[in-house]
Amino acid sequence: MKTKPKIILSSLICLAFLCASCSSSSNKREELSERAAEIVQGDCANDAGKEVTIYSGRSEYLISPILEAFACETGIDVRVRWGNSTDLAILINEEGKSTEADVFVSRSPGPVGFLEGKNLLGSIDQSVLSLVEEQNHAASGSWIGFSGRKRVLVYNVDEVAPDELPNSVFELTDPVYKNRVAIPGTNGSFEDWFTVFRDQHGNETATKWLNDMVNNGAKYYPNNRSIVEAAGRGEVDMGLVNHYYNYQEAVALGSEHRAENYDFPSDDIGSLLIITAATILETAKDKDASNELISYLLTPQAQSYFSNRTFEYPLAKGSKPNPILPVLEALEIGSVDFDSLGGGFEETERIVRESGILN
Repeated sequence: MKTKPKIILSSLICLAFLCASCSSSSNKREELSERAAEIVQGDCANDAGKEVTIYSGRSEYLISPILEAFACETGIDVRVRWGNSTDLAILINEEGKSTEADVFVSRSPGPVGFLEGKNLLGSIDQSVLSLVEEQNHAASGSWIGFSGRKRVLVYNVDEVAPDELPNSVFELTDPVYKNRVAIPGTNGSFEDWFTVFRDQHGNETATKWLNDMVNNGAKYYPNNRSIVEAAGRGEVDMGLVNHYYNYQEAVALGSEHRAENYDFPSDDIGSLLIITAATILETAKDKDASNELISYLLTPQAQSYFSNRTFEYPLAKGSKPNPILPVLEALEIGSVDFDSLGGGFEETERIVRESGILN
């Protein structure tokens, strides 16, 4: 009796089965989640007798449908351990050669670079690397980007006039913005962005900016979505977030949502595009299946899902972003050497903690 390809979802503590066994492709297709079923091309495959274990720093709701669709189409069982990208990178380093992870999916190349510095990464096949432009994969072949999230300023349209919007993220320390700006200080994407900020402008300048923001009454929120929701309610005038959360909220609430994104000029650090990265561990049990999974993230159907369902920027060659997304240019593409940022998040966490934003 053939069993359905499984996705096993876990927290950092335990694993739980998402899919039960079944005996036919039609049953497999019917048991897929609604979002995964939109992605699948044709019927589900029979059990391939293969398995891939993923440590995913991307949120479950953002990528789980893609992994379900991959399991359905290929017959390859997928096991997933969910968590914070930085925490998972540190865990993989602690586990070393005994790690169960075959593939690591990170919110950005920073935690991946940390693992590369520990000599724990293998190389992705050239056939997979060629699916994106050179700036969207490591020169060494250790990681590849499959989607992007742009940093923006979300603002309440009833509380903030267009002429009040800043020309640079550096202007947010001015008195006119006192007690009006929210920062997701402990959020992974903010830490990624601030790590690049430090790399581009220097530690002293970046640290001074953050300390000045705190002294100017910047408000702490735990993540991007809570800031977008707060801006929509008028609880806070504006905040620094990833672009796609506001599009998702607007779709959910329609005209009731009173917040919009503001794009800083393309040469401003506030307009950075952060790449979501995937890599294969040197100790991966089945490198062919691992490469197949990463390749699937760059298929037209997966890229369309990222663009039209989660409103991220697709990175595969030839893929088109959702028309509602602003065109990417300048600093946002190819101008940041993400390979140099491995390990930088540790210093970033220290600076954020000492800034007092969490108090």
